Amino acid sequence: VQLQASGGGLVQPGGSLRLSCTASGSIWSLNDMGWYRQAPGKQRELVAAITRSGTTNYADSVKGRFTISRDNTGNTVYLQMNSLKPEDTAVYYCNADLRLLYGDGKLVTYWGRGTQVTVSS
Repeated sequence: VQLQASGGGLVQPGGSLRLSCTASGSIWSLNDMGWYRQAPGKQRELVAAITRSGTTNYADSVKGRFTISRDNTGNTVYLQMNSLKPEDTAVYYCNADLRLLYGDGKLVTYWGRGTQVTVSS
């Protein structure tokens, strides 16, 4: 199983970016998917999460600016980031709770490798 994230980059304050993360491999089912971020010298923190049915949860710092969504057919989760601020600068990681095609039925958490988002003028 792999989670491949893309869409990071350098953007000016007030700008927008859209992150994507696609899960591939021997997946039986995808449950919750989410985005986390880790800034230099700080702990990794939850940015946003979404259940399979579409219920979302956001960190207070991004509410009203970021939107998480998913495409269950394509096993993809998105993070639309608007009104970006310098404090949003971090490596963004996607994760997914899933059941393996040939597993024991238990949920397992997988992480993507991360994509850098830099907000700077």
